This record gives sequence, C-alpha cells and structure tokens, in this order.
Amino acid sequence: MKNKILYIITSTVILFGASCSKSELNVQNPNSPTPASAATEAGIEALGLGAVYQNGFNGISDARYTGSFLGSSYWFLGAAYMDELADVITAEAANNITNQISVPDYYIDDNAVKTSNTSLAKTVARLNNSRTKAGSNMFYYEWTWMYFLNNACNGILSVVDQTTFTGDATTKKNTLKAWAYFWKGYAYSHIGSLYYAGLIKNDYVANSNEFKSSADMITEANANFDKAITALGAVPTTADYNTVIKYLIPTSCQVGKGQAPTPTMWIHNINTLKARNLLVNKRLSAMTSADWNNLLTLVGNGVTATDYVFTERSSATNSPISATGGSIAALTIGNPTGTTYKISERLIQEFKAGDKRFTTNFSAATLYLNQKGGITFSTRYTLLDVPSNGAVVGYASKVVGSYELFTGASYEENELMKAEANIKLGNIATGLTSVDAVRTYQGAALTAVSGVVTDPALAYEELRKERRVALLFRNVAFYDARRWGVIDDISAGGGRTNCVVVNSANGTVYTKATINYNFQDYWDVPDDETSLNPPSATSAPVKNPKP
Repeated sequence: MKNKILYIITSTVILFGASCSKSELNVQNPNSPTPASAATEAGIEALGLGAVYQNGFNGISDARYTGSFLGSSYWFLGAAYMDELADVITAEAANNITNQISVPDYYIDDNAVKTSNTSLAKTVARLNNSRTKAGSNMFYYEWTWMYFLNNACNGILSVVDQTTFTGDATTKKNTLKAWAYFWKGYAYSHIGSLYYAGLIKNDYVANSNEFKSSADMITEANANFDKAITALGAVPTTADYNTVIKYLIPTSCQVGKGQAPTPTMWIHNINTLKARNLLVNKRLSAMTSADWNNLLTLVGNGVTATDYVFTERSSATNSPISATGGSIAALTIGNPTGTTYKISERLIQEFKAGDKRFTTNFSAATLYLNQKGGITFSTRYTLLDVPSNGAVVGYASKVVGSYELFTGASYEENELMKAEANIKLGNIATGLTSVDAVRTYQGAALTAVSGVVTDPALAYEELRKERRVALLFRNVAFYDARRWGVIDDISAGGGRTNCVVVNSANGTVYTKATINYNFQDYWDVPDDETSLNPPSATSAPVKNPKP
C-alpha cells in the first residue's frame, strides 16, 4: 500500500514557477515547476526557493486538516504545540486540540490543595492519533510539514546534475546541493528530535516502510548536514555562489540577521544545529564529559554574533509568513482575551528583576481567567508588539516586516550551549561569561554574573532561566523541558516546584505551586502514516512504549 503522506509529497509537489521574479516568493503559484521541468538554472532555483518556503513551512493543503487552522504556516501551529508543552504559552481555543494537549495532570497550590485535570493530556493526544480525527491529531502536523520539506529537497537533488548553468556551473550546483542537504538535515533533525521513529527517504519517487529509531534519524540528519558542508567546500566562485543563495532566500527575509550567509557562516549554522541535535536528544543526567566536550567542539565553530542565519519575515505581498497569523509570536500579541495563545506565568517568572527584555516586551493585563483552557492557563500578562531590531530584543510584532522569526540556529543558542557545556565541565566563570554575553547582545541590561555566581547549581540555574528567556519562540523550549525531566511524571522525578499559578476559578495567585505535567517525551508516529504504510517486520517500534 502506498505511503499516504509521502505519496502526497511525490504526486503533488507544491513548488514555485520559474517565472517568479528574482528572489520573490509567490505563494499563489504553488504547482510549477516540478523537478522534471527544472532543467534550466531559473527553474531549479525557483524549485529550491519553493521547496523550503512553501513545501516545508506552508505545504499542508488538505482541507480536512487546515479547516480548523488558527493561523497560517508551520510556525503558528507545528512549533506552537511544542511551546505549549514547554509551558511557554497556553491556549483556550479547541481548534487542533490546542487547549487540551498541554494541560498538566495536576498542580498543588501553596495551601497543599491539589487540582487535577480530568482528561490527561497524553491520553487525549493518543486518542486523537487517528486518520478519523483529521485536524485534531497533533502528531500529524510536524511529521507532514517536515516530510514535505525533505522530499522537495530530494527533488532538487534528483535533477541538479542534469541542469544547465551559466557561469561557474560547479559553484552553482554545489550551492544548490548544499541548500538541499541542509534542509534535509533540518527536516530529519525535527523528525528525530520529536518522534519515536521516522522514515529515511532520500529518493524523490521511491517510498519506504522501514521505520528507523529516533537516534537513527538524528544520525541521518547529521549525515545530510555533513554533505552540505562538503558541498559548501566546493564553491570556489563567490560571485556565482552569491547569485544562487540570494535567489533561494526570499527578498523580504534578507534583512537583519537573515541576510544571505557566506559559505563559512552557513557552516557555522550547521555546526550549531548539529550541537543542538546532540544536546536535546539526551537527558541532562545522561550527558558525559565526552558529550560536553564534543558539544564545545561544535559550538566553537558555530554561529557567531556577526553571522547571518536563516530567518523569515513577512512582506506586503508574496510573503512566506503573514504578519498577523504566520507565527506563534503574532498570535500571542495583545490582551489575552482576544489572542490565540496566552503567555504562561511560568515563562514570566524566569525573568530576573530589572531585565529590560521583560519591561520592553510585556505589560500587566487585566487578570485573565482561562476557564475554557487548562487548570494552569490563567495569566496576568500581555505580550506587546515590539519590532525585532531595537536596542532590546523584540519578541513579537504584527507590523509587516518587523518580526524576525528564527527558523534554525542563532548566536544566542550557540552561546548558551557553550555556556552549558562549560558550566557542566566545571568552567563556571567561562560559562557564565557566555550567559552575560547573550544578555548584553539582547539588551537585557542585567548585572554580570560571571565571577559573582560560583556555585555550580546556581550557575546552572542562570543558564536554565536564560535559555527559557533568550530563546523564546526559537523552537527549543520543549526539547529543554524533556531533557531536564520537567515533563516527566513526578513519580519518576519530573514536574516543577515553586511555580507561579493563577487559580482559574477565583484568580488567587500562588507562588509556591507544584506542577505535574506528565507529557509524552517522544511522540508516536502519526496514524495517517502507519495505517496506510504499515511498518515492515524489521522496522523500529513506531509507538513510544512509555504509557
């Protein structure tokens, strides 16, 4: 039987026409060219552009799944599920079960009173993992978006060596190969970091039912990243490289940190993402000295403060994301009564007193009692509309072109991985110097802690809080919550203490609450895949054995 998701990808590739003007993304023209029609330089470059910004992040078009969408693009929903599970944001709307999947099992307030969730999030998620639950299956979305992205890149690789180029053909071919391998590595990283198993699909047409473990998927991700590095090492002509890379990235995105990277900058991006793959797919307690040193090696050649990275921005026309509905950030701005997502009290409590990132980006809201959502969803805070390019980092904006959405690596993430490795290796002052550097970079105006905080546990707490704050909406918060054990059941050492919780019934604010999240760490493969593509007899398990 055909693999449903990958069959859709093969038979209805959603890419862009060769007639698009240079570096412009035309979201209204999704069907041409296919790899078969990309024999020209303009055609394959248009293919490369659409493979990422339409197929990868906007490719789901099945009305059964999109009919209940709250916004547009991968960045408003796929990434939002993980930020909900990490207790960064909450929701009350029933669309796509966003108001159910992140409700903790229970919390215990300051008076030792226990308030329980009557519909456990893990149970709800698994009950909705069915083809008959289209639109309500959170396991479906990330899987489908990432395999759209992966196979569109397979399409590029299937034709690039047969394409005719002007100028230095070797440089242009290898730039396109680097592009395809990079985004394949990105897609496999997402699959391996979230799902219990995945499929390795490196042929544009052929499908597979040989499911591999999440660890195997990360190995494949890194192998593709390495192929991208090899291709970038074979681009001798800078001018021809620049011609191609500036075509592949939409013009609206080539602003701020999202300008076209040099080959060296791109390799830095790859090393940071490989470091992320190492860090987030091991529990903190399982990391060894060798792991921390390997991490330091990668981030030592990772994204620097002056490197360009991959971002998305909205534009007035032909935009890869909409200004008002294309991101978690946009859908969280404003008084929580009228927003899709709400800021969690547990995020707010991470900010240190005097942090300008807090005073610039948040304000007190009229007490919002979220009784339609979860037991811990009420909040006293509003996310403000603050552009990304100010002296203090702006977390969100609905103004066209003002919000810089980081799709992958960033300087802050690289520096905080460096900080964590150093702290765990006993180099506390060095590690906290990196924490201070990130705070300075984002305009926090906080007093330096390097040389002041010397206790290893307190140093790590500085790092933990900073990752939650500095990497807000950077798509890593859930991975952190998992590796730190926060989402585990309290009986297994999980949960979180000393939490701020607003009682959703009466508005009482607790500051010493205990929350038991008890969420699934790696997700089951979606039924949309396995029911039509049954695993082979030698496949890895496709369902997480944890209850």
